[in-house]
Amino acid sequence: MQFTEMGRDDGKTLVLLPGTACTWQINFARVIDALAERYHLICVNYDGFEGDSSICFTSVPEVCAKIEDYLIEHHGGHVDAAYGSSLGGSFAALLVQHGRVHVDHAFIGSSDLDQGSPLVARIMTWIVGPMLSGAAKSEKKRQKLVDRLVKSLYADEDNDEMRTFLDGFSNSFANMHPKTISREFYSDYVTPLEDDIHQDGTTIHVIYALRMDPKGTYLKRYQQHFREPDLMRFDMQHEEWLFGSKWTDTVLAAIDERMGIGTSADGCGAPVGRG
Repeated sequence: MQFTEMGRDDGKTLVLLPGTACTWQINFARVIDALAERYHLICVNYDGFEGDSSICFTSVPEVCAKIEDYLIEHHGGHVDAAYGSSLGGSFAALLVQHGRVHVDHAFIGSSDLDQGSPLVARIMTWIVGPMLSGAAKSEKKRQKLVDRLVKSLYADEDNDEMRTFLDGFSNSFANMHPKTISREFYSDYVTPLEDDIHQDGTTIHVIYALRMDPKGTYLKRYQQHFREPDLMRFDMQHEEWLFGSKWTDTVLAAIDERMGIGTSADGCGAPVGRG
């Protein structure tokens, strides 16, 4: 595991939890400077994502326990917020569910919260795992992966910003243990998330990307798993604000508002104090 702290020493604490097959450096590349101006950041890279091919991801519960241990040792078991992007939203939810640490604000970043049986998980991993990890083998396979992701997730937003993000995403696979992606994907799918998750003093906010959920499937999951979630509705695709400039300022402002962060004259967030 790798924990990197940066940003304002006097800022509210914000844990950044990246998505599937992502490091925080890639997942939050376009917004990390803006976040560091506003908050004290605790950036997490899971096992198998530091570029050391001898390390492999184990399981979501084991990795989550390591995150909790770190927050207990270094932050007294309390942080102001955690932002989980995509799969990272499962970790943010589990932090609240487990209750070992207290998170005042848990942000669920467009997470699908898919769960199922080990059999279904093995089948899905057999299909998806090689497609992702295979991108590490050649430039041609990386480009094929990018094209598939564009078609399945971002066909309506095919632009240079999005492709730059996906290029960095696919190129990073060469620095991972070859089994890490499959293990992460499988473990996330079979790790149970309870219904009606809540914790006194915690608000769960969902970055609800409307364009990824035309049938309301994800909305039902958010309402099932979380008690009275704050649904932050944006007419964007899955985590589009992290690479699409037209959404970045809007979503950042919404997060700042929930966190009680003001806006100074130069446009930078000014903390009102740690919680």
